[in-house]
Amino acid sequence: MDEVFEQEQAHLSEVYAKLEKIREALTADLEGDHAGAAQDLIDMSEEIRLNFNSADETMETLAAIETLNSVIDAYNHYHDIKLDELRRAILLLRQPYFAKVTLKMRPGRPPRDVYIGAAGMTDEHSIPFIVDWRSPVAETYYNQQMGETSYLVDGTPRTVELLLRRQFDIVRDRLNLYFDTTVAIEDSLLLGALKANRSEKLQAITATIQREQNTVVRHEDVPALLVSGIAGSGKTSVMLQRIAYLFYRMRTTLDPKQVFLFTPNQMFVHYIDTVLPTLGESNPQTVTWEAFLDSLGLSGRDPGTQADADELTKLEGLIARMELEAGDLREIRMDGVRLLTTAQIKNSLDRFKRIPTGPRLAALVEEELHEKLERRFDQLAKDDELQEEMLGLDVDEQLEYFGSTIAPYDEEETRALARIYAAKRFARAHDSIDSAAWLRVDRIGMRLLGKGNLSAAEWLYTKLLVAGGQAKHVRYVMIDEVQDYTEVQLMVLARYFPNARFLLLGDENQAIFEHTASFADLRRIFEATHGGVAECSLTTSYRSSPEITELFASLLDEDVAMNLSSVQRAGTPPEKLVRPDTRSYLAELERLIGGSDTDGGPIALIVQRRETVRWLEKQLGDRVRVLEPADTLPASGVVLLTLAMAKGLEFDHVIIADADGRDYPDTPLAKRRLYTAISRATHRITLLAQGALTPLLD
Repeated sequence: MDEVFEQEQAHLSEVYAKLEKIREALTADLEGDHAGAAQDLIDMSEEIRLNFNSADETMETLAAIETLNSVIDAYNHYHDIKLDELRRAILLLRQPYFAKVTLKMRPGRPPRDVYIGAAGMTDEHSIPFIVDWRSPVAETYYNQQMGETSYLVDGTPRTVELLLRRQFDIVRDRLNLYFDTTVAIEDSLLLGALKANRSEKLQAITATIQREQNTVVRHEDVPALLVSGIAGSGKTSVMLQRIAYLFYRMRTTLDPKQVFLFTPNQMFVHYIDTVLPTLGESNPQTVTWEAFLDSLGLSGRDPGTQADADELTKLEGLIARMELEAGDLREIRMDGVRLLTTAQIKNSLDRFKRIPTGPRLAALVEEELHEKLERRFDQLAKDDELQEEMLGLDVDEQLEYFGSTIAPYDEEETRALARIYAAKRFARAHDSIDSAAWLRVDRIGMRLLGKGNLSAAEWLYTKLLVAGGQAKHVRYVMIDEVQDYTEVQLMVLARYFPNARFLLLGDENQAIFEHTASFADLRRIFEATHGGVAECSLTTSYRSSPEITELFASLLDEDVAMNLSSVQRAGTPPEKLVRPDTRSYLAELERLIGGSDTDGGPIALIVQRRETVRWLEKQLGDRVRVLEPADTLPASGVVLLTLAMAKGLEFDHVIIADADGRDYPDTPLAKRRLYTAISRATHRITLLAQGALTPLLD
């Protein structure tokens, strides 16, 4: 028996027993603390006597309430700490750790074993027995550099000697195997993980992050980071690991609501939605471009992806020189009640004539409008109709507005209550002011651009230039498949998230839509708005077999293709099938989907055109499942989808069912589309054409 294996299994058993003990203790603590806290709070609340008869008694009452609130806060904080520890224990019980490094921290000191897991855990003496993969010392594992290496602690390099780098295949308390490795690109564990992780959901790659990927995950904060990676290089996985790393590094200061992730389609949202939870983190705000516009109330418009970027640039100059006219303003009205007139708004504008049109002017005007709105509430409090409306409220409505029932005994009290009622009844008018509803953004944009209507992108950009309204609280924005965004989209996002640090991931060779922004365009946009763009490259394919990688690499420029490589073992040579007519074409297609094994995940039947999807659906019937944008990827079977829907996904076997010259002519765009389609395959690729094969593969 392998002595090292025995030692590692014994260590694993010991660690697992510790984790079980921690889980049991935390569960008992939380149950006991909950009951004890509830009783303590009941006892304390019963001791409080609400007495507001005098100033001193009022102060004593308020102090007692504040003490009770402090106790509640302390209980909640303690509960949250324990709950987080329990969550980590449960996570680690699935796989306590996946790696070990032996480090010589200082000369003359004995080496130290560090076990690395998906989360960290300490013993009763607060000594870590598992370290989180995102901790500084874990970087020595991902550096893949034996001997002298280093890691950063609070920005300061710490040099150590890496004596051992060991990887484990562990399921709960059972050690299946271990590897002592130096260069991860040929790791058996990596290849095993890549093979095992084929499913309808993207999997975390924590144990197998490679050196070039780790550079992105742990990259220093920069205003914008562009990651250019070939198909299958793990861009999306790296992005999610980066998010998890940021959440760990800024555990107490970064909220998931401050992180936005833009994905290509809704299916992709479903595809990635389990990765961060398996790492013990919450998902960020995950949206498509369309969902982003919907959240801003722009769903009924043309999204504006094909709008002219020069028009937006033109707007910047025009708005800086323009003066808002009376016709550019809109009164603030709620439920048929006019609260602020356009004349009042224009009067506020005129007070700041020396300030050019833009967010600063809008902020000053809005400050005045809030004050005018409060004075309007004073007027409404004297209005007989409003007072009658207030006095007609039922008991539930009175409790909602006033916290108690009302019975005013004179005119003065009636007005005071009516003032409260008016302020609450029309409170949303303040939101209307803050959202620049007092501006007719459409009229301004159409007048300046000479257009009859504005797209969603043009409308939003106009509003940002005139009134601001950016999401300044957002700290990070991740854009996956960035090569499919237009200049207009990127200009809007760069301006809408002015304080965010951007992570932009893509592959220019997968730009499958017309008129999208080049990476040169991207650099220019973010250099103008964020001051600069740092860059990283990912050149290794972890998805496709060498044969498939060689095939899609043949569609690239030679200087790019020569730098690409695959870590997968040799697989099946690509199939190129040509059938002369529709009948033989369909017979071949039926043979392909009928005789294929789908245990490794669904087979993908990919075509470019939507009409081809509908035609094939009619021909193949229930032997295929057509995927729509809101669908989730099934675990098996044959799926039929467009190339646009397949972006970011991967399949064990891909059949490109329209590999002919009509759909893939000899053009740069068609070449990028074919590259993208082929690179969806991991182990088997079939190109099927009716009549003649695409000239791109001649």
